[in-house]
Amino acid sequence: MDKMSYRDSGVDIDAGARAVEMMKRHISKTHTPGVLGDIGGFGGAFQPDLTGYKNPVLVSGTDGVGTKLKVAFMMDRHDTVGIDCVAMCVNDIACMGAKPLFFLDYIATGKLEPSWVSDIVKGIAEGCCQAGCALIGGETAEMPDFYSPGEYDLAGFAVGIADRDALLDGSGIREGDLLVGLPSSGLHSNGYSLVRKVLFERHRMTVDTYVEELGCTLGQELLRPTKVYVKQVETALEAADIRGIVHITGGGFFENIPRIIPENLRADVYMDGWDVPAVFGFVRELGNIEEEEMYRTFNMGIGLVMAASGDTAHALVQELEGDGARIIGKISSGTGGVKLWPKLK
Repeated sequence: MDKMSYRDSGVDIDAGARAVEMMKRHISKTHTPGVLGDIGGFGGAFQPDLTGYKNPVLVSGTDGVGTKLKVAFMMDRHDTVGIDCVAMCVNDIACMGAKPLFFLDYIATGKLEPSWVSDIVKGIAEGCCQAGCALIGGETAEMPDFYSPGEYDLAGFAVGIADRDALLDGSGIREGDLLVGLPSSGLHSNGYSLVRKVLFERHRMTVDTYVEELGCTLGQELLRPTKVYVKQVETALEAADIRGIVHITGGGFFENIPRIIPENLRADVYMDGWDVPAVFGFVRELGNIEEEEMYRTFNMGIGLVMAASGDTAHALVQELEGDGARIIGKISSGTGGVKLWPKLK
């Protein structure tokens, strides 16, 4: 009987080792003073600086990139989806008023390609640098026959810190508070199952299709990384009385904003409060999608919404003017979670 090795089953341990070596230069760029040790151990160690925290609590979040990865596979480009993975996690914990400390990733594939993994981790490191957190560990899993050739999955895990008394959950939101929106970079990482069905299946477009109104190819537009809002949130918490923050992800306005609105209140959103990026109109027209469905699926050009007291909201907009902050609505008495209005009332 012939002798067998792990490689015969489709798992290449040497490729994994090469991938780790290629990652190291990217990971080192993210290290902050709290990082203890280097990658390669059985766990990532981090010593947080608790100076200034009266009652510190840890806030964690996890997420993936979803079917946006399919676009990366089509383009054979893997250096941006890591930013998406980080953003989806750190933006969520920033909504709680927490400062991200460290991040870990999980990459699973059928056949490990070291160059892919290096590019993915390069994006993750860039996202961590944007968020000011450290990449302290992760896992790369090679599972033959489990994933289709040329495909992988990517997930991330972030941990942050906040004072317990300063945690944001929306309970302090009051009637008359104003909603301040920060623009998205485009689709971010949600709604791609619908987008792919409309553009690639129904209309037979490809990632190389140039779209005049977008000023680029479909692939370039669809791979725009999700914005990281951590630094803007830190600025906002110092500049205004912030009572709740929403990351507009899957479920759009109708699913996410109600997560922080008290039961006796309603968020009135004025659709003329910002310019909706062209990609959303493009998808809506080609898919013949109802307006409400668009706002239930996509971020529609607003990636983060902050509820601020009426007397500090305008100062906040001025403070974040360079980031495109706009007042997009207000908190009113009533029920129903979110109500869309064509124009500012």
